Amino acid sequence: MTRQVAGQLSGQDLTEIPESIRDSTELYELDAYRNRIAVLPDWLWNLAELRVLNLADNRLTEISPRISELTNLHTLDLGHNTIATLPDELGELPNLTEYLYLSDNRLSTLPASIGKLDRLRYLGATDNDLTALPATIGNLGALRELRLYHNELTELPDQIGELAALRELHLRGNNLDTLPDSVGKLTDLRVLDLRDNGLRELPGSLALLPKLDKLDLRWNRKLRVPDWFDDLTARGCVILR
Repeated sequence: MTRQVAGQLSGQDLTEIPESIRDSTELYELDAYRNRIAVLPDWLWNLAELRVLNLADNRLTEISPRISELTNLHTLDLGHNTIATLPDELGELPNLTEYLYLSDNRLSTLPASIGKLDRLRYLGATDNDLTALPATIGNLGALRELRLYHNELTELPDQIGELAALRELHLRGNNLDTLPDSVGKLTDLRVLDLRDNGLRELPGSLALLPKLDKLDLRWNRKLRVPDWFDDLTARGCVILR
């Protein structure tokens, strides 16, 4: 049995994960970023001690349901591939608490099971084709940062307001024309980026956010300016429009 604490394979122009990694049963970090890997070996899911798995910037089109066997993962990076769907089993990762990066893929939906990741702190799914979010997104009660810019979202579910720990919400470059009133429940929110949408109006509940210090509304040409903007500004919130 090979004893390794970290496997550094990034930027080596690999087309597959080397067989030499197979017996590294104590491996806790595997970084295979920026290669040309299109297919993952089935034995990868046997590396049960993995805490960090970075497969970003490869040529992956799918992820096996067996990913649920990596029960010690706290960080997973699948960004910059061509993945169109994610398995429901993604939600069966009880220790995925730090970082889930799905940006720059071809995702049109997120699995409802993502709501089981109730200790996750960071979720990035920018630069995809998302048209809606599952209602279960509201179960991510520990989430501090949610990045969804450059998608095709036309609305947010009311459950977005259940993200009690959220500090940053990035929604630039979608197709939103309004927000649900429930955003007023995001009492820990500091940054709300709504640039380049189709916003026509904003819910008055935004004025009640006690910690909001940046509201970016640039490039929303049809937005009606509410009279409560002055109250936010007086409280120290920077409003960009």
